[in-house]
Amino acid sequence: MNSTPRPSKAAAPVKTKELDFKEIAAKLAAWNFPAGLDGIVAIATGGAVPAALVAQKLGLGLKTISINYRNEDNEPQFAHPKLLSSIPGLGDWKRVLLVDDLYLSGKSWNAARAFLSPDVEVLPFVLKGNVDFALIRTTDTGAHWPWSAS
Repeated sequence: MNSTPRPSKAAAPVKTKELDFKEIAAKLAAWNFPAGLDGIVAIATGGAVPAALVAQKLGLGLKTISINYRNEDNEPQFAHPKLLSSIPGLGDWKRVLLVDDLYLSGKSWNAARAFLSPDVEVLPFVLKGNVDFALIRTTDTGAHWPWSAS
């Protein structure tokens, strides 16, 4: 079973104010996550902190897959995302949440999904993007998270 995410209809670019950690935590606390999840898979490096926050909130295990596609300015640096880590074994997990920080083109999320077992139902979640599964719905492509040093 695969749940392929689909971006929402395009809207005019909007600038959003940067959220602080307490605001992000409050939004996460109010988010209605799907039931029946077995674990969380982070897309590193950007999705590591968001996935850890979600795993802690839901009391679930966390695995990580490292994908590189964009540079620090969120500009693509390769034609296709590159796998930088081993593919995490999911054991008996049958339904997981695949978490990233941003969803712009969907290339990183879809690449990470393609590396995971096709026998696992993979649901999407991101902190920011113009998609239904984003905590912060916006067309603004920039992000400076409170846990980022740059």
